Parts: sequence; C-alpha cells; structure tokens
Amino acid sequence: MAKPVIITVDDDPEVLQAVARDLRQEYGDRFRIIRAESGASALEALEQLKLRNQSVSLFLVDQRMPQMSGVEFLEQAMSIYPDAKRALLTAYADTDAAIRAINNTKIDYYLMKPWDPPEERLYPVLDDLLEDWQATFHPPFEGIRVIGNRWSPHSHQIKDFLARNQVPYQWLDIELSEEAQKLVGYAECDRLQLPLVLFEDGSHLMQPSNLEVAGKIGLRTQAEKPFYDLIIVGGGPAGLAAAVYGASEGLRTVMIEREAPGGQAGTSSRIENYLGFPTGLSGGDLARRAVTQARRFGVEILTPQDVTGIRVEDQYRIVQLGDGSEISCHAMILALGVAWRRLDVPGLDRLTGAGVYYGAAQAEAMSCQGEEVYIIGGANSAGQAAMYFSKYAHQVTMLVRGESLTKSMSQYLIDQIAETPNIAVKTHTAVIEAKGETSLEAISIHNSFTGETRTVPATSLFIFIGAVPRTDWLEGVVQRDNRGYILTGPDLQKDGQRIKGWTLERDPYLLETNIPGIFAVGDVRQGSVKRVASGVGEGSICVQFVHQYLSNVL
Repeated sequence: MAKPVIITVDDDPEVLQAVARDLRQEYGDRFRIIRAESGASALEALEQLKLRNQSVSLFLVDQRMPQMSGVEFLEQAMSIYPDAKRALLTAYADTDAAIRAINNTKIDYYLMKPWDPPEERLYPVLDDLLEDWQATFHPPFEGIRVIGNRWSPHSHQIKDFLARNQVPYQWLDIELSEEAQKLVGYAECDRLQLPLVLFEDGSHLMQPSNLEVAGKIGLRTQAEKPFYDLIIVGGGPAGLAAAVYGASEGLRTVMIEREAPGGQAGTSSRIENYLGFPTGLSGGDLARRAVTQARRFGVEILTPQDVTGIRVEDQYRIVQLGDGSEISCHAMILALGVAWRRLDVPGLDRLTGAGVYYGAAQAEAMSCQGEEVYIIGGANSAGQAAMYFSKYAHQVTMLVRGESLTKSMSQYLIDQIAETPNIAVKTHTAVIEAKGETSLEAISIHNSFTGETRTVPATSLFIFIGAVPRTDWLEGVVQRDNRGYILTGPDLQKDGQRIKGWTLERDPYLLETNIPGIFAVGDVRQGSVKRVASGVGEGSICVQFVHQYLSNVL
C-alpha cells in the first residue's frame, strides 16, 4: 500500500524546506511528505493524488500566504479530502484568525511559529492528530477504477473485459457516486467521454478500447517470436488444455485469444459436474488455474488479439493477426469455441449492453441487487446463470420456449432451481419485443400455450439461446459444414471423394482438418460434445496427433 500523504504548504521557500525536513525526519518512514509553495499548486497536487486513489492524512499549512490564505486553502481542500487532519502555522499576530478558523472551518489545531525545537513544539501535536486519523482510516481500494454509467454499452464492455481477464477493479456509477462525479471533474472528463478508467500509476483513459486497456495492465498482444512449433487459436478450455500439454511436452507454443482466456466457459458462474471438483467451481476460476498452469510451462498468451486469416506455404502454416502482423508454425490447433446466438427481436440490438446482455455478464450482477432479472433460455448455461443471479436479485424469472427444462438441462440444475424460492420458470414463453429509450425499461412476452401477450417492467435481460461458430474467416481454406462448424477426421470423407487441400497419402487424424497439420478441437468442431470436460479432453489428446504429424514432416 502507498504511504499516506502529509502535505505542507508555505509561500516562504526557507520555511517550507525547514518544515518538510522536520516532517521527513520524524514521519518519513510511515508517510510521504509533499510540499507546495502556494494553495493553488497544492490543490492541483491533491486532485492528482485523488486520481491515483492515494490517502492524505494531514494538512500543515501557513496561514499568511498571498492569493490564497491557509484557511481559504483548507476550505477547498476539505472537499477533496474531508477526513484529513488540518493544522495551521501562524504568527502571533494571526492568532485570532486561527481561533476563528477552528470554529468556522473546523481546523484541528494551530501551531505558532517558530516551532523549534520540533520535539517539543511540533511532533507531540502532530502525533496526536495522526494517531486520531489512523484510528478511523480505511485503506482505499488499490487497483483499477472504472467510472461510467450502468446503462452504457461501452462501460459494460470495459467491466466485462477486466472481469474475464481476472483483473480486480472498482466500479463507480456516475449517477450514484459523488466520488465518481468529483473524479471526472479532476480528470477533466466530459460525461460523453465515459467510461473513465483510472490506473494505479495515476494515468487514465477515456472511452478506451480493450486493446488500450490491455496495454496498460500488461497483457501481451504482440508475439515474441516469428515462428512457433504450435499455434493455438482460441483460449477456451480446449485451447488451454492443448497449450498446457503442448508446452509441457516441449513444443514452443503460443495461444491467441480474441477476448479473454476461458472463452464462453469462463463466463459460467458455476460448473458443478466437472470431474475432481465436488463442490463445483466457476468458469473464471477454471480459466485462472489453467492460465497459471500454461504460463508455468512457458506458453505465450496473446490477448486480446484477433486472427483474421490463415495461409499454407509448403510445411508452414501462417496466421494473419488483427494488427496486421503475421506469425508462422509447423502445426496449428483451432480451438475457436462459439459465440452466443443473437435473438432477432425488435429492440434487442439497440439495447444490447444497456440492460440486454448475452451470456452471464457477471460484471452486472451487483447492479441487479434487489431487482427482478429475466433470463431467456432453458439449457445448462441459463440454469447456472439463474442460480448465480438469485444470490443478488429479488426475483429471477426464466423464460423458456419449451414445455419444460428436462430436454436441455442437467437434472442437478433442475433440482436446484426448483429448491430456490426466488427463481420462477415460465414455460411456453418467449420475448417478442424489448422497450426503452437509452436502457431497457420493459419487455413484451408471449405465451404460446395460452396465447396471452403482456408487457412487464424489466431492467436486466440475459440471453442464452445456443451458440454459433465464428469461422467465416476460414472460408476457402478449412472445410466447414453448412452451419460453420469445422470438419475433422472421418467427417471429411464423403462418397470417396478426394479431400480438398489434402496432400498426404494417409487419412486425416481424428481431430485433423482438411489441411495437414491444422487441427480443430472443442465446440467449434462438428459433432463435438458441448461440455467443458469434453473440450479439455479433445485439447489434451490433440497434442498427441500434433506430435505424430511433426514426426513425419520434420
């Protein structure tokens, strides 16, 4: 934790130097001493300290200064640091003013000049003030602070990015927090420029992109080398498992993830049927453990970074990255995962990120405290989200098109939902419209069994209606089915026809695509089992096929 600050202000350079010297001698091991030659410069310093989220314990200020007296300075400083102790340095002639300040401005103490010897005339007074301050001092949050509007899609994007990348942050809502409003003023940030992201070093960014935030928090977005033994595209459970096994078996491995390690599974609030975790674990916890394990074996992780294309040159597989650079490899594993399917309903697109969310959006959970949350979907992901939001929301209502949950949800989740009093399941029900100007205000729901349509107030709607692969950029290189899922192994063989792009005499390995040395694992592969354990298994065994491929081409 940064040392709390003692700030001393005096327009006389010799006096200021002497005060600062005595303060450092007695308190420098526990406090940071800052000096200022005027009230105006001291106020500027205070605003910068506030942006850095540093604490000020004591003001020691000369009363007789031009432009701004000590009392005038303290009146303004109190609005920035109201809990700091306040002491005036005065000459004998200013005694009456100091006494008035104690009554009117709540000055804690005044000290007469000169204060020599400080052991008798300075330190005992300041010791009492600092001890009193420390008795009620609560250390500030150390980390990134995000100031924005709950209904801003850009604010949601930044919160979600930080949360999924396991970066602690503090959220300050500009509409609810007086502190946030002051910080926006100190940073000279217009509300139209929100979100404002404040970093520990005192710097800040207005409306930053994920890539800009990644650069500030130390995430790697550029590859260290031009060539690797193995490139893994996608950082979900399958990609992470492949990275761990690849690097642990001696392959120079890089994993490229467009959003955050963990993929869609990383947004899951609770996974309770994963082997070895009898009490379950969150998707974020699984991702954190896997990333730590991968890095321990030397995996290079690029995030956030897009792969925009692939090409093949002899024995080399080359990927083009979103920043225009290229890296190459001998073997590649596509672990792209899938994206949430969008619901085509009037109003949803316009309000996405402003009350309408795809996926669990755990970053929004605390904002739903005491409210009613609506969830669309009836599979495991929707059930896990309902259980998670039931801890915060007053009421969680699941809207399910089918007649029950049994066709698409695991029994353990069905049982938990039935036992949770603030979760209601409405079957045969679909959302047909979302309403609101700048944020979600209401939804229209239709019951296909009764034919009833009604509009209900709603501020938070979370959608889980299946997923689709993001594989359009593979067009013309890697074969896919008509839904975009990647074909591998036996699925490539159709009616004895030659596989497009295949150049070897042997048949493709089980997880190999139509391009030798390019493999696909996890949810993006046609016919895969859409479970975390299955993705981990495929990513693990795929490395064995990579070794077999490399042994024949190198």
